[in-house]
Amino acid sequence: MSKTDPLDDWLSTQPTKVHRRANRLMSVVRDAYPIGVPALIVKSQTDRLGDSGGYAFHLGTPDDVLRRICSWLLTHGEERVLLDLVHELWTRHGREDIALAALLLANLQTIDNVWMVLGEVIGSSSTAEALLLSIEECLRAKHAPPSEELLIEWCQRSLAHSHLALLVCHAAWIRAKRPPLSPSLSDQFRSISYPDGDSLLVRIRDQMLDS
Repeated sequence: MSKTDPLDDWLSTQPTKVHRRANRLMSVVRDAYPIGVPALIVKSQTDRLGDSGGYAFHLGTPDDVLRRICSWLLTHGEERVLLDLVHELWTRHGREDIALAALLLANLQTIDNVWMVLGEVIGSSSTAEALLLSIEECLRAKHAPPSEELLIEWCQRSLAHSHLALLVCHAAWIRAKRPPLSPSLSDQFRSISYPDGDSLLVRIRDQMLDS
């Protein structure tokens, strides 16, 4: 007897109308996260991580499951609705929500500048981990890095945006074989605020400025 896939089976039962509104999809994807994930794995993940990532919740859903949910959304949904879903997922701010939003954002075809959209959806207290999820997916999807003008604009906009600028610049810098930063960007990264002590952001800043 052939085995069926519980996630595929459940997604196939969803009515077409759920794809017409982002708030309907929010409920669908939240219910889909734990389908087929063994309860003990979920409990282990949530017990170990707790609130350390700054997320509203963390269910322990593996990345391959999130990618399958993303594929289902892209196959059946309208990009206008899915862009609204990206905004709503960031607002709800579960770990799975942020990872799914990153996958969607990186793969929507109608976005002219993915970085400008990312700058609009992030919250004022977004964690480095949440930002890195989106940055890595966008670069993996072959989006060109943001312009220096946009990076400087972010540095002058808010603390979260300045950290976004630093992280995306670093990821692109590594891929480009660590070229020297321009004096303008170096000055911006020196002037933004950083956590006290030996933080990830401070190490990233020093790595780029000292190269």
